[in-house]
Amino acid sequence: MTDADFRRIARSVQAEFGIFLPDIKRDLVYSRLLRRLRTLGLADFAAYCDLVESGAGLAERTEMLSALTTNVTHFFREMHHFDQLRTQILPPLLQAARNGGRVRLWSAGCSSGQEPYSIALTLLDLLPDASRYDIRILATDVDPQVIARARAGHYAAAERESIPEPMRSQFTETGADGLRIGEAARALITFAPLNLMGDWPMRGAFDVIMCRNVAIYFDAPTQVRLWDRFTSIMQPGAHLLIGHSERIAGPAEALLENIGTTAYRLRGHPAEAPVRSAAERSLA
Repeated sequence: MTDADFRRIARSVQAEFGIFLPDIKRDLVYSRLLRRLRTLGLADFAAYCDLVESGAGLAERTEMLSALTTNVTHFFREMHHFDQLRTQILPPLLQAARNGGRVRLWSAGCSSGQEPYSIALTLLDLLPDASRYDIRILATDVDPQVIARARAGHYAAAERESIPEPMRSQFTETGADGLRIGEAARALITFAPLNLMGDWPMRGAFDVIMCRNVAIYFDAPTQVRLWDRFTSIMQPGAHLLIGHSERIAGPAEALLENIGTTAYRLRGHPAEAPVRSAAERSLA
């Protein structure tokens, strides 16, 4: 892989997915994409670059994304966020739902699904009949392969240990084929592929957005744009939860109040919704 090959790959990945590949990632890119060259029977990285940059390379760009990203996650990762959901964030939202209100949560960059299922299990532990109300969790990821795995709701049996009781026994099943998320939790979640760098087709604002350990893949200007887009589709008083190594910057910093470790609340009250441009409103 020549310097020119690496630069072409880095430009392609950043342009389409927002992922920033500094020079120190060159060895990783080489080792992970070498497998793709062998699978495709390509002679060198120049030929691979030609493929992913061509109109015929759409499917391979998805394979490239899967190869270069690390989907490391587990149930109830960064437990402090789920404690905060349970004790502070969800109770008033669930009371609003009982009174006929609409509640929307988004797991942005959900990987193989453990995060949105952990949200659903926490929600069900507080409100076992949640499916009766207008409560929905959107779970998205740029990689359609991990979305397919997440939608299936099947995991290795060992992952069961990360799920606290009584949620484990009430809302999951363990059999010969491993752990399966129960129907009550699955029914609350809609899984869909979504590139955060592209258009967001959602309508209506969110009460909670979890986007954890996703922005670390982006450079600083891309992170700033992402935080700003999130605030444009959040209800005043809504919460944004991010990864432990991520920090809010840019215009969103003035709009978000820090309320705990990597936890933020959009300033204002529901009656004081910020004025948005037509373009911003179209995203919500």
